[in-house]
Amino acid sequence: MTYSQLLAKVRSCLQIHSPLARQCMAEFLAVFVLMVITQAAVAQTVTSQETKGNFFTNFLAGSLAVVVAIYVGGNVSGAHLNPAFSLAKCLLGHFPWALLPVYSLVQLLSAFCASGTVFILYYDALQNYTGGNLTVMGPKETASIFATYPAPYLSLTNGFLDQVVGTGFLMVGILAIVDKRNQGVPAGLEPVAVGLLILAIELSMGVNCGCPLNPARDLGPRLFTYVAGWGPEVFSAGNGWWWVPVVAPLVGAVLGTVIYQLLVALHHPEDPAPIQDLEFVQRTDSDSTHL
Repeated sequence: MTYSQLLAKVRSCLQIHSPLARQCMAEFLAVFVLMVITQAAVAQTVTSQETKGNFFTNFLAGSLAVVVAIYVGGNVSGAHLNPAFSLAKCLLGHFPWALLPVYSLVQLLSAFCASGTVFILYYDALQNYTGGNLTVMGPKETASIFATYPAPYLSLTNGFLDQVVGTGFLMVGILAIVDKRNQGVPAGLEPVAVGLLILAIELSMGVNCGCPLNPARDLGPRLFTYVAGWGPEVFSAGNGWWWVPVVAPLVGAVLGTVIYQLLVALHHPEDPAPIQDLEFVQRTDSDSTHL
């Protein structure tokens, strides 16, 4: 048996034929890439006391991470990356409602695992920075490396509105980017456009609470910090802030989707071209794993 034949045999044995399983694995990996890069950038900034990072570099790394993540999973899972986007796809009839909890669970689990990876990667730096005292609030807090927390002045009401508006803008922007009847984006550059959109939102709306915009991105890491040594304060801090970045992005996704449909999409001239998913390369029917 030649080496090429051996590789082909191994590939045949390892290949998973279930479309849903392939999608879940791709979505897990895409979210994992997104979260590791995003959190590692914040960890570098915090543990170096901003000598090797700052507010801008954190947001830039997170936006670039979105680009990479979409390229990783875009043609397999659609690279939703976010339960709010999955919800928007369901509302538009482009994704089965029955799979919304499946994708959301995969995204949540991936974000949790990514947090554990960053914790291990920066364990020595965290110990050196905190002296072994992992805190949620205070001058040496490190919980915000993983999940988001509101600025001291921010009320729950204002924070909720912040996330509704931010996620609404995110949905409007993404729907415009993938709407082939609108201005359009050159094939293959949709992930770059989405990354730039997120960077713009973060740079303009990030001061209040770090611009989570994603229930899985916040809840998964928060659950990790709860079990990894930060304790129950991760849920009580900020007047019980934890539920805001879980619920508000879902509300924002619904509003953003409805607004784009009412003000733009419904008024296109009759055209068979639909709003696409984040898949950005033409595939044959035999290669498609789109649901």
